[in-house]
Amino acid sequence: MGDYVGAVDQGTTSSRFMVFDHGGNEVARHQLEHEQVLPRAGWVEHDPVEIWERTSTAIRGALSRAGLGAEDLAAVGITNQRETTVVWNRRTGRPYHNAIVWQDTRTDQIASRLERDGHGDLLRQRSGLPPATYFAAGKAQWILDNVDGVRDAAEAGDAIMGTIDTWLLWNLTGGIHGGAHVTDSTNASRTMLMDLDTLDWDDELRGLFDLPASMLPEIRPSSDPDGYGETLASGPFGGSVPLTGDLGDQHAAMVGQVCFAPGEAKNTYGTGNFMLLNTGAEPIRSEHGLLTTVCYQFADQDPVYALEGSIAVTGSAVQWLRDQLGIIDDAAEVETLARQVDDSGGMVFVPAFSGLFAPHWRSDARGAVVGMSRFNTRAHLARATLESICWQSRDVVDAMVDDADLDLQVLKVDGGVTANDLCMQIQADVLGVDVSRPVVTETTALGAAYAAGLAVGFWDDTDELRSHWQEDRRWEPEWDDDQRAEGLARWHKAVDRTLDWIDVDD
Repeated sequence: MGDYVGAVDQGTTSSRFMVFDHGGNEVARHQLEHEQVLPRAGWVEHDPVEIWERTSTAIRGALSRAGLGAEDLAAVGITNQRETTVVWNRRTGRPYHNAIVWQDTRTDQIASRLERDGHGDLLRQRSGLPPATYFAAGKAQWILDNVDGVRDAAEAGDAIMGTIDTWLLWNLTGGIHGGAHVTDSTNASRTMLMDLDTLDWDDELRGLFDLPASMLPEIRPSSDPDGYGETLASGPFGGSVPLTGDLGDQHAAMVGQVCFAPGEAKNTYGTGNFMLLNTGAEPIRSEHGLLTTVCYQFADQDPVYALEGSIAVTGSAVQWLRDQLGIIDDAAEVETLARQVDDSGGMVFVPAFSGLFAPHWRSDARGAVVGMSRFNTRAHLARATLESICWQSRDVVDAMVDDADLDLQVLKVDGGVTANDLCMQIQADVLGVDVSRPVVTETTALGAAYAAGLAVGFWDDTDELRSHWQEDRRWEPEWDDDQRAEGLARWHKAVDRTLDWIDVDD
């Protein structure tokens, strides 16, 4: 067995490959961005071929930097941007269309029609998800309905679909020469097509989207001793390595943050925010706008479930300040700018660029900056942007507390925005609970590595993984209850101003 475990981490803006040792320490990484394709307002696409090529280059680059080869890796795991959907030809390997990204809103009419026709409750109860543009099934349906020849190819068994993990696994294991068409239960639980109780594709749900069964990948555990296949000598690893871990990115972060007990929660701050709460062996159907999802499934063990609050725009709001408004040159500058003021000066920014996700699920919402006066400066806008990240997370925590009947004691955090100390302090103030950042903040890749390593015995069990987790920094609340209540009321007034902006039936 090799001395290391690798992890492919394919995200919304970049692809990277990381190598970890037995202590969960980073040994090597290589990361490359890919293009964000924005054909029109509300549409977000990625080129699947570019993603495959960038991922391959990242694998080769990390191994080269560390002087490692395939023989040094005990196993490899994959984690991915979850709902982003690819439809491709199994015989040629070519995608029929760009991947439709999780942020994309072009399927709003599909989602609203499902609700209007009375299918919303079925979807919520069986798949744990509401009808929304976020999830994969509607994206696949859109491609079949709008790209010439794809529906006929799907009916003939030539067109297949998958989330990005499926696309990468298929290519890594041979592609048109016998590549494995597989996914895991966490990614499958983000499609609106899987029964949460059986962990199988559901024919009635599939029928709502008119998708042939032959398009769908096989669902496997997140950590699988039998594996999803092995890499090829002709591929980026240059040899044979077992692929034994597969988790959607937020589920991988739960594993990386060792949230293995019911009641443990983490929040990942990336392009969007994704908060998950471990609810144990039984799925809790949310009554407060959260998603019920598979948290992880290890080998032949029973699945563990989670409640999730998905927020579409958090870190990408900072990118908007940089790329569209030009008030900062680098994302890290937002903290320096925001520290120039003590508060947002009454300004509230609700970055509902793609509508509002959890717990509101309003695709008719659009972004708004309210409460402005002549007094306000770009520093106030920077501070309001950081506050928007934290208030959106507060809405999700409140929904979790109501659904799961618990009091959150501490929130584990990870992702790029956690390097912003001011934002993390605001988060503690807004929530009224401690916020804890681990030493290893790359928890998504680490979780994929943990899943792969557990499958082959590189790590013995979850107790051993817990022993590797160490806290780097903790933020304690400084606001009093009155400050929190006033801020929350102001935030909700601003959220109300964003609603009913788009007529989704047009």
